[in-house]
Amino acid sequence: MTDLVKRLNDFFSRELWHIDVRSHDRFKAFLIKLLRLLYASVREFTEGDLTLRAMSLVYTTLLSLVPLLAFSFSVLKAFGVHNQLEPLLYNFLSPLGPQGNEIAQKILEFVENTKVGVLGSIGLAMLVYTVISLIHKIEEALNHIWKIEKSRSFARRFSDYISIILIGPILVFTAIGLTATVQSNAIVQRLLSMEPLGTFIVTLSKLLPYIFVSAVFTFIYILIPNTKVKFTSALLGGLVAGVLWQTIGWGFASFVVSSTKYTAIYSGFAVVILFMIWLYLSWLTLLIGADISFCHQNLKFLTLKKEAFNLSGKLKEKLSVLIMFLIGYNFYHDKDRWTLDTLVDHLGLPPEPIQNTLTQLVNKNLIIETVDDIPSYLPARDIETIKLKEILDSARNNKEVSNAIENRLSSITEVDAVLERVDDSIESALGEQTVKSLVLSCKKEI
Repeated sequence: MTDLVKRLNDFFSRELWHIDVRSHDRFKAFLIKLLRLLYASVREFTEGDLTLRAMSLVYTTLLSLVPLLAFSFSVLKAFGVHNQLEPLLYNFLSPLGPQGNEIAQKILEFVENTKVGVLGSIGLAMLVYTVISLIHKIEEALNHIWKIEKSRSFARRFSDYISIILIGPILVFTAIGLTATVQSNAIVQRLLSMEPLGTFIVTLSKLLPYIFVSAVFTFIYILIPNTKVKFTSALLGGLVAGVLWQTIGWGFASFVVSSTKYTAIYSGFAVVILFMIWLYLSWLTLLIGADISFCHQNLKFLTLKKEAFNLSGKLKEKLSVLIMFLIGYNFYHDKDRWTLDTLVDHLGLPPEPIQNTLTQLVNKNLIIETVDDIPSYLPARDIETIKLKEILDSARNNKEVSNAIENRLSSITEVDAVLERVDDSIESALGEQTVKSLVLSCKKEI
């Protein structure tokens, strides 16, 4: 049994990734890619602390749910369709059974008592802040999955989040309204009487909840993370999350029906506990879908996970010089500025090492980050004054940390002499070469 487990582990962790899919037919190639995606998704899920992230989102949701619904209620009320909020909330809490209706009624009472018009400027500001903090928490969780350490700037966060809060309820209502209109349309009713077309339409109508929920998840995966997510990857994650969420809802509803013992034990608290469990499962489903989206988009990088995400010292130096060269080249030739997404596409690396390198170059005052909605990068000073040795030093050294450690590290004269010769060799080899000289030496178009 131990040998079997070891062989399976070796296959999924090593052998599976070395198979050349081009030497197999389409079906076998698809199966190999599917196995890779499943293994990578499970690995990222177990190593990504997603369960802890889901628990954190549950806590934030409890604080932000009423302000979020109150804000959405106000937006929908401006269009005269605020009554659509109630069935939407009941539908979300339907897996809780009768307890879900009870919670929905309580939440709606709180929402009705939260009158935006009489809150005053400070009260309204706190309401908006609470709602924004929920979306920011979601962004942090998705950025964690996508290995993005930097969130949106405050200005982008405010504008993007407000757009989501204002447009989101309208899109949801529009989708529900269109669905209801199509279902009640006279032409559709006539088509229902025609077989087998009628059976197909009925089946499609049963799939509408899955399609709608999957579309919502896809929308979140594209819009919320602070990186460029391909539509196909977001759609795959959205479809998996949508089907999983509906399936979990069905299973959870069955669990609630048979949980009379918990009601007897916890009494009135049983409703709250079930509500928190359902919130946890919902957030965990969203994070699982995001995990699948990330793995699908970055599958070729995950085959060499350690090499891709933990670059060697030599590769860090090369990446620093390469990024500095690209930024200097476009600046000198008056081309489009580089952004994180364009660098990821051009270099064929995942965002994490590129973002780390950009941050390092910014901290060393070699490049600056613009304050545009999508930040771009420019040289911090004239590229004729930026020496190549400075760039290597930015990748090799963190002076504050190095000095602190060096003061505590025992010194051996012979070892220090070797390292000094290495530094002298680098300085001698590079001389006075600058980014400008490197750009001018490049004869081909970048």
